[in-house]
Amino acid sequence: MQTIEDGRDPQQNVEEIKPFSIEQVFDTKTVPPWKEQLTTRAFVVSLVLSVLFSIIVMKLSLTTGVIPSLNVGAGLLGFFFVKTWTKLLQKSGMLKHDFTRQENTVIQTCVVASSGIAFSGGFGSYLFAMSDAIAKQSKEINKEQNIKNLSLGWIIGFLFVVSFLGLFSVVPLRKIMVIDYKLVYPSGTATAHLINSFHTPQGAKLAKKQIKELNKFFSFSFLWAFFQWFFTGGDGCGFSKFPTFGLKAFENRFYFDFSATYVGVGMICPYIINISLLVGAILSWGIMWPLIESTKGHWYPANLPSSSLHGLQGYKIFIAIAMILGDGLYNFVKVLSRTLFGLFQQFCNKKTGDLPISGNSANASPPISYDDQRRTQLFLKDQIPTWVAIGGYVVIATISTVILPNIFHQLKWYHILVIYIVAPALAFCNAYGCGLTDWSLASTYGKLAIFIIGAWVGASNGGVLAGLAACGVMMNIVATASDLMQDFKTGYLTLASPRSMFVSQAIGTAMGCVISPCVFWLFYKAFPNLGEPGSEYPAPYSLIYRNMSILGVEGFSTLPKHCLQLCYASFAAAILVNSIRDVVGKKWAKYIPLPMAMAIPFYLGGYFAIDMCVGSFILFVWGQINKAKADAFGPAVASGLICGDGIWTLPSSILALAGLQPPICMKFLSRKTNSRVDKLFGS
Repeated sequence: MQTIEDGRDPQQNVEEIKPFSIEQVFDTKTVPPWKEQLTTRAFVVSLVLSVLFSIIVMKLSLTTGVIPSLNVGAGLLGFFFVKTWTKLLQKSGMLKHDFTRQENTVIQTCVVASSGIAFSGGFGSYLFAMSDAIAKQSKEINKEQNIKNLSLGWIIGFLFVVSFLGLFSVVPLRKIMVIDYKLVYPSGTATAHLINSFHTPQGAKLAKKQIKELNKFFSFSFLWAFFQWFFTGGDGCGFSKFPTFGLKAFENRFYFDFSATYVGVGMICPYIINISLLVGAILSWGIMWPLIESTKGHWYPANLPSSSLHGLQGYKIFIAIAMILGDGLYNFVKVLSRTLFGLFQQFCNKKTGDLPISGNSANASPPISYDDQRRTQLFLKDQIPTWVAIGGYVVIATISTVILPNIFHQLKWYHILVIYIVAPALAFCNAYGCGLTDWSLASTYGKLAIFIIGAWVGASNGGVLAGLAACGVMMNIVATASDLMQDFKTGYLTLASPRSMFVSQAIGTAMGCVISPCVFWLFYKAFPNLGEPGSEYPAPYSLIYRNMSILGVEGFSTLPKHCLQLCYASFAAAILVNSIRDVVGKKWAKYIPLPMAMAIPFYLGGYFAIDMCVGSFILFVWGQINKAKADAFGPAVASGLICGDGIWTLPSSILALAGLQPPICMKFLSRKTNSRVDKLFGS
């Protein structure tokens, strides 16, 4: 707050003190037309980064399911690649166009749209849940009509017919969302500020230092991943696994993995996420599962295999599902109520003339800043005609309604038609709610589709598969809609044209529809035990989504004894904890665990939670020593760790496909186990 102490007239001083203007910094730079923002080099760089980030997202989807925001890494690496490109061309005298923040925004938009398909495509959830590999684990309703074996061809075709609808569903609302309602879209705003800062002299210097740190930790992470692979000796060996608890319940589930990816993710995710994961791991594997296992022979037959849903595995899966559904329902109602309340307020303000809508009188609208004037002018300059949005949606929906029943025979045309009639309203709700809270509920809308369409089709007619397919259709539409609106907000703040944002998002989506399936196929072929519990890539959400679909078509008859009561308790607990978090306010809510994060290790184990907490601990100590440095370089270090470990997946998959095994096996054993090994070999 400015304090006036120099004896001058206060009003005069107030008039002279003007807020900092970003756009005045860039006043001397011409904003290129929208077509010139879409450069060849931007899409070449986007293609390279899309492959890298798709590998990272795919690896996380198939291991923990926790996907952090990679926008900072995408923006930073995009800046680095094009800056390097332009410097080389400048030295050779071949540079025709300078690198602008609008081009940087195009790259970031394209990369995030492409790598986002690796998540919304369901490779670690609904799509993989259709396969025989996951169906044989549940042993429920796994007849032929409820299984679809994976094939690269139909996966790419499916993604192409469902991933573009979300782009057209909210395009006509971009002015209302961004200018009239002035929705924040925190991730989009933060990304815009980052890109704007990169293209100032001070920001460019900081970006160079950040890139240096990113490269350093990228190299370290890649070499560490190779070192871990080299000493694991194939399945059954585990240099990277250091047990931390001797309890039987924690066996092979609670160890330090020292994975650079999880440490990096832990540095990006908020502290409360990582602590919630650890609390969930301790609560489940330390308390609940040992107690339930002690009831073997009473609550469930003692001779059941560990994978049976009628035994301990059933409690793990369905209690986790109950917590996820409870958390999802609470946040769905919360965000929807805020959305409706916000719309009601906007409607009332519109009636009284308080909104800055063009055509209102000067007296009714408050004065707007130079930045807002400049941004609004350019945002409204390149209009995307409404008929293009509506026509595009109708055409793609028609094509999709014809093609999808040929991919999934269990889905009928009228099921798909109902989804496409309802989807635009849900896409708007998700995009609006995301603008208010930065929380996309795409997976929640997908789960609603699972239960509604699955129950409609019925178990005997392939309802499990139909529900999973409907989940994919709905999830892709609403996820893409909120992502596009985030990008419009970023473009608004960086003066990137809405047309260039739309085209970039469309090209990125098309890239993702090919890149993500190919990356998944590499994992699928390189690791034969993909999706199996305890494997390197267990794909935990795949089994969870399949069992949600089974629950939707068959009801609660598949649950073991007392599991339903425990599910009710977990569902209620998730709602109660979320309610308490909202009641106590932000000051105390940061100390209360998140039920959604707690639910993940209930099934998967706690190994990644420890690594992520290590990441949080590193960032915390760094912040205590030098907070400014930690804030400036923490995301770059984390991105380097994630990217280095992630890119190692590519050569390791190729080695696995070639049948090459690591040459050395190094294990760490307890003293007791080591004595038994010595006795066995007579040493």
